[in-house]
Amino acid sequence: MAGDAKKLQPIIIKRVKKGGHAAHGGAWKIAYADFVTAMMAFFLLMWLLGSTTEGDKKGIADYFASPLKVAMFGGSGSGDASHIIKGGGQDLTRQTGQVKAGDVESPRKTINLKALKEEQRRAERVRLQQLKDKVEKIIADNPKIAALGGQIRLDMTREGLRIQIVDENNRPMFDSGSAVVKPYMRELLQELGYVLSEVPNRLTLEGHTDAQPFSGGERGYSNWELSADRANASRRELLAGGLPDARVLRVQGLASSKLLETQDPKNPINRRISIIVMNRDAEDAVLKNLTDDEDAPADAAPPAASQAPAQAPPQASSSAPVSR
Repeated sequence: MAGDAKKLQPIIIKRVKKGGHAAHGGAWKIAYADFVTAMMAFFLLMWLLGSTTEGDKKGIADYFASPLKVAMFGGSGSGDASHIIKGGGQDLTRQTGQVKAGDVESPRKTINLKALKEEQRRAERVRLQQLKDKVEKIIADNPKIAALGGQIRLDMTREGLRIQIVDENNRPMFDSGSAVVKPYMRELLQELGYVLSEVPNRLTLEGHTDAQPFSGGERGYSNWELSADRANASRRELLAGGLPDARVLRVQGLASSKLLETQDPKNPINRRISIIVMNRDAEDAVLKNLTDDEDAPADAAPPAASQAPAQAPPQASSSAPVSR
């Protein structure tokens, strides 16, 4: 019986239900996405309003106030008036707002070249006047050079600042018929070379003599060769003072063709060295002449040399006059 009771006993199955995490909701993600979208639209609207002109704003407002009227009859905000459909232009900002590159040609800026060149000339005149004042101060401050002050002449010419060193009977720059610079003139020329190295202008050196001719100078060594040799000797002293060689544009001997004292051609004042600090116009004219000479035909007659070759002067006879 006991065995039968066991067989009839019911079997009870207990199912244990374990607790789990609650399901995650996704509603906050949707809200956050909506918020970001709204902020992006807001900032985009602010940017568009900030980059639109007042005229465009008025046109847009008029269009949305009465779109059919603006589209049919035109008016502010109607876009390109040349379009076949009024109000259907390329862009509301075409005429009064921001214009795309290439849609409308930008106005060309006109430059007054004449006024610009005149301003450059004025600035150059001021710079050359400052150089003139500086040279005068150097002459006054140096006792040795100050003793030569009467032989130094500074003036402004059409070509620029001209510095002339003239002869005196008791203090010549060179011995008679010689191209060797006197020692007391070397210091002056070297000091000038140092000062002139500080300005960018190019230089012309001219040698001059009086009208006293050499014996047999017409076919031999004459005032032309002597004046060119003296100009070259002065150039070498300027270079010794620090002047760059590239700054010398022209060296020429003019003999007695340009006298200071025309009434007395043999006056010692006619024997001189001229140093011309050229302005831009004079420099351009010289360079143009040099270019024109280079472009001349090969069979054309060569121009007169600006630098005569150095030759030993012949021994002058006692009865023949000797150039100074």
